[in-house]
Order: sequence, then structure tokens, then C-alpha cells
Amino acid sequence: MKVISALLLTLLYVVLLLAIYVVHVWYFPVQVVLYSAVLDAVLAAVATAVILLLIGRRAPLAGFERVLLVVIWLLGGYAFAISVPTVLDRSLSFYIIEKLAERGGGIKETSFPDIFVHEYMEEYRLVDVRLTEQLESGTIAINDGCVTLTPRGWWLARVSSFLHQNFMPRHRLLAGTYTDALVDPLSHGQTGKMGYECQ
Repeated sequence: MKVISALLLTLLYVVLLLAIYVVHVWYFPVQVVLYSAVLDAVLAAVATAVILLLIGRRAPLAGFERVLLVVIWLLGGYAFAISVPTVLDRSLSFYIIEKLAERGGGIKETSFPDIFVHEYMEEYRLVDVRLTEQLESGTIAINDGCVTLTPRGWWLARVSSFLHQNFMPRHRLLAGTYTDALVDPLSHGQTGKMGYECQ
């Protein structure tokens, strides 16, 4: 009986999560897709927890089991937020598949760099999306047309660099060759001043 109650409540959570998410993205403003989806997951967990409190003893679950259920719902909601809307919002892989379908199923391999620069960036408003996310996250500031790192941004840049250099694969398959190019990707790029820095 406990298992059935837990499963039914979890099913209710999933239904509420999907309903709240759809209403949110269709009818309300969204600043950052990930944050919005996480908020929806928390709201659904709270609503389901309230229902669990209201049904009281009719759900044969002990106090600790109820807490564990709420934790499971929150973790599941977070997994949903990362795996569905955030992946759809950020995935270059999905874009490639959609672009291939749009172009009749085939595109020359040599054309992809131009597609990424001239079509993907514009069609998905990539610069606007990512700058908005960073502004909302508090990692950058924009003043007089100059984008600068906040103290939080500097800290995250150091953490990201450390993680790349120590936890990314050193033998990753890229274009048919195993390489460590993405362990420290910025070291392979342009060095020195490029003329786009703020004065």
C-alpha cells in the first residue's frame, strides 16, 4: 500500500509539474529557461506536499518517507529542468538535426562552420540569450556598451577553467581524432589584444 501511495503521489507530482511548466512558458515571462523550470519543479513539489499533508493518514507513509518523497520530487524536477527545456534551449546537437531536416535531410560538412556563425547565432539569438542569462545570474554587468565580469563572474571563470583543465577528457574523439583540445580550449584560440576589449 505504501508503494502504491508513493507512486500515485509521484504521478500527481509529474502531472502538476508538466501543467505548471506549460502554463508558465505559455503565459508568463521567463528570464532564464533553467531557472524558470527549476522554479516550476519547486512549485509542483510544494503543491504535491500540501496535498500529501491534506490527505493525512489516508496515505500510509511515515514522516521520514514523506520527506524522502519530497526530496525525490525535487531531484526529479531538477533532472527534468536540466534534461528537457534546458537541453532544448541550449543544444547545438538538436539544432544540427533540425537544420538538416529544414534543408531536406543533407548539408555539406564544410558548410557547418558558416551555418553556425551566420544562421545559428541569429536564428536562436544566441548572444542575447547568453548575455541575458549571465546578467540574471549576476556574473556580468553591462555599462555603456561594455560587458564586464562581476566578482561572482571572476570566481566562476576560475572554477570553470579549473574544472576544464582537471576533469575534461584528455582523449576525446573530435572529427575522427582523439585530442585534449577541450581540456584548455582558450589556449588554442587567439592570444593578445583583439581590439574588442573595453578601454
